[in-house]
Amino acid sequence: MSEDVRKILLETIEASLEAQLAAVRRLRGKEGAVQAPKPNERRSNLSIVFDILTKEGHPLHVTEIMRRAQLSFGRPLNRESLVSALTKCVANKDRFARPAPNTFALLRGAGKEEPTAP
Repeated sequence: MSEDVRKILLETIEASLEAQLAAVRRLRGKEGAVQAPKPNERRSNLSIVFDILTKEGHPLHVTEIMRRAQLSFGRPLNRESLVSALTKCVANKDRFARPAPNTFALLRGAGKEEPTAP
């Protein structure tokens, strides 16, 4: 197994386990668990991705974006829907760039830095 495939597989498993742990903590009411946003605080998936990439300042693989959305916003994202939405934005030159396969960044001027390869 190539190192890239191994890394992506481990990141995916880690994101899944962290999402499961967050769900268990929410169900138990454990302190520090990420709470779902209130209806008036709902945000689009793309605005969440924008915030994640702005905070990070460099491109992230979709798996890492999904993991951070779950941890920071309590929002599980559907991979296919997310990639589709981001790909449409990339094609329209709307906020996002795709410097590598399944890796997204902010367009120059949309966030802190211009997109670069990871």
